[in-house]
Amino acid sequence: MEPIVTIAAGAIRGRTDDGVTRFLGVPYAAAPVGPARFRLPEPAPAWDGVREASEMGATCAQSPYPAPIHALIGSDGIPGDEYLNANVWTPDPAASGLPVLVWIHGGAFVRGSNARAIYDGTSFARDGVVLVSINYRLGVSGFAAIEGAPHNRGLHDQLFALRWVRDNIAAFGGDPGNVTIFGESAGGMSVAALIAAPQSAGLFRRAIVQSGNGAVAADLDDARKVTAALAEELGIAPTAEDFGALGPDQLRAAQNAVALAVMMDPDPQRWGTTVIEQGLGIMSLFPVRDDDIVAGPATETLAAHPERAVPLVIGTTADEFRFFTVPTGITAGITADTLPSVLTRYGIDPAVAPAYSAQRPDATPAEIFNAILTDWCFRAGTLDFATANAAGADTHVYEFAWPTELPGLGACHVLEVPFVFDALDEAHSLTGPNPPQHLATEIHAAWVRFATDGTVVWPTYTPDTPNTRVFDSPESSTIPDLRPAELAALRQAIPRP
Repeated sequence: MEPIVTIAAGAIRGRTDDGVTRFLGVPYAAAPVGPARFRLPEPAPAWDGVREASEMGATCAQSPYPAPIHALIGSDGIPGDEYLNANVWTPDPAASGLPVLVWIHGGAFVRGSNARAIYDGTSFARDGVVLVSINYRLGVSGFAAIEGAPHNRGLHDQLFALRWVRDNIAAFGGDPGNVTIFGESAGGMSVAALIAAPQSAGLFRRAIVQSGNGAVAADLDDARKVTAALAEELGIAPTAEDFGALGPDQLRAAQNAVALAVMMDPDPQRWGTTVIEQGLGIMSLFPVRDDDIVAGPATETLAAHPERAVPLVIGTTADEFRFFTVPTGITAGITADTLPSVLTRYGIDPAVAPAYSAQRPDATPAEIFNAILTDWCFRAGTLDFATANAAGADTHVYEFAWPTELPGLGACHVLEVPFVFDALDEAHSLTGPNPPQHLATEIHAAWVRFATDGTVVWPTYTPDTPNTRVFDSPESSTIPDLRPAELAALRQAIPRP
């Protein structure tokens, strides 16, 4: 069956299989190519006739993940200019009033797309929710602070996509007044930024943040240091005119070179304190303070404007940082002797390590390192944002704790995503061959329930009652105060605002 719906730009033809209708690669904005690469998004040109929407659309130009990460989650790369596109899965395009979920992918703001198999929205549509997944500009195109160009173009794309959802989702059976946004990693950080941004008012009712936080916003002067290095690598002036004259392959090559330089020489004097402290050697291009949609780190902005809070589910995996250190072999070099110096490299006082060792007497120095970095990069910032949001709306915190069957990775970054999407068959390179289906059924149902009517089955989180739902197998549970001694020691070592 090939149903046709009409949206603002024209008619599109999708495909229905097993009771789920999908419309793929639908442009929500004009192609950001040439000089337009560094402008605000504009509406997609209208088309005549019926546009086919049965295959995934283009993705923003990007480099593959390093081989060890690629082996776990693959890489993205569908060529084409119209990469500001959306995919829509719906139970019935002729319906009305269906709840809507909008997915914002991760990838450290330089990789990723809405075309990944583990982001397939079939299971959500099967369970009565319209699922929309969006692309946005990445890397230099989306986040470099360039003279003569608006900042945070990638976030502007996300806002533009949400306006597109508001204006068009009824054509797919969705309710524009019942939209929940959710995202993981850079997508989760984007969700936090959108909650805090005044421009998002009325575009969504609820939000879910997976493995992100609200602490990321580079100072403009620091971000310009990265841009200056990019321009030097390219032999151009750091202006929108010069950057706009280059193709995506040139931009990508310079982006890779500068990212490697930041990683190999994380000097705040060279790159800026906020780039090093907030990027942690993983990110060199990410949202920047712009006096527009990013007044500062989302947690600080939300704390000052609790009226912007929305009902929220937010959480992390138990072993986030192992994703970055185990496959790449970094942990192999962490011993009792090297642990203090490695922590110092990340700006962490080594005095925090004994507090973690006391709670984990059988853990190796590498496991202690990963536990500290998991809390520093993800969990502490997640709870800070939860605290800020709880001042204005119901907030629920979770931790995904089931460890993958792959050696050493534990409950690592990205692992919860195929469970959320109930797409375990697509994820064995990350989960191993026997992931627990009952856990996917549980967490997926929790997301569906929250998107449908805001219901959450575990208690709310507040600073005085810091409840955390721990998703695990064989059984999940709610912990009133999860690992408080470790978190207290970390906060004492590195106070957060």
